[in-house]
Amino acid sequence: MARSSLDEMADTGAFNRTPSTFRSFVSRDPSSAFPAESGRYHLYISYACPWASRCLAYLKIKGLEKAISFSSVKPVWGRTKETDEHMGWVFPTSSTEEPGAEPDHLNGAKSARGLYELASANYTGKYTVPILWDKKLKTIVNNESSEIIRMLNAEFNDIAENAALDLYPVHLQSQIDKVNEWVYDDINNGVYKCGFAKKQEPYEEAANKLYQALDKCEVILSKNRYICGESLTEADIRLFVTLIRFDEVYAVHFKCNKKLLREYPNLFNYTKDIFQIPGMSSTVNMKHIKKHYYGSHPSINPFGIIPLGPDTDYSSPHDRQKFTS
Repeated sequence: MARSSLDEMADTGAFNRTPSTFRSFVSRDPSSAFPAESGRYHLYISYACPWASRCLAYLKIKGLEKAISFSSVKPVWGRTKETDEHMGWVFPTSSTEEPGAEPDHLNGAKSARGLYELASANYTGKYTVPILWDKKLKTIVNNESSEIIRMLNAEFNDIAENAALDLYPVHLQSQIDKVNEWVYDDINNGVYKCGFAKKQEPYEEAANKLYQALDKCEVILSKNRYICGESLTEADIRLFVTLIRFDEVYAVHFKCNKKLLREYPNLFNYTKDIFQIPGMSSTVNMKHIKKHYYGSHPSINPFGIIPLGPDTDYSSPHDRQKFTS
């Protein structure tokens, strides 16, 4: 049976995310199964999805837009097939139906599900984005965002316009991995554990861990410009995609309202700092973000009403230059 993230519940009422399944790698080695060739790959994303948005962020800030094409699905889930009730990512029927989204010009798929079924007739997992698609072999290379961003960071440097930017430098890799671990568990996935919980106890456990982690970030960012020191790294991009959605969506929709992002001086200014990196603001489509969350989870928001605010201006001045020597 076709599944979505809303189905990933443990008996305790806690949300339990399952791992991605397509795990091949693009390589700089021209003899590899998936060589890093300009024009060969396409990135399917949703502006609403934080996991997909971090891949798009890499595409933009590494200067890979000419080498790797991308397109977005519609923000609100729809029926992915007439033969069952599965709801998931779908493509618009025209380029004007949903500003920011476009039809699948490569394969003519009606939904992300169609791409998975094209890549594997026996696929039984979720139909998620991002999808790194190989135009030549007409298949999915990888659908795990944490691996896609590593490929975009290093394997395409021969054709990247900003090849000098290394978001996973050797001397910081151990620190980045450690930060990623607790940021993912308690913040990136933590907000989902809060929002998708079906019982009070797992919700409170997730919410307490979330705010302990946010408090930890606030302390770190009182001493450093970035989460792993004085240089931008992968850990910052991974943290940012959750923070930019926090006050607009997670505080309301996922009941993460103990403290808002804008009540954390360092985290709030840090989020503005990352948002203002050239290319990053174009990865944040707040209309898509709000339409998706408030419109795709009827068990949480049955009437699909989208809150008006808070419309935070992340392009306004921040104070993070104080850490520049």
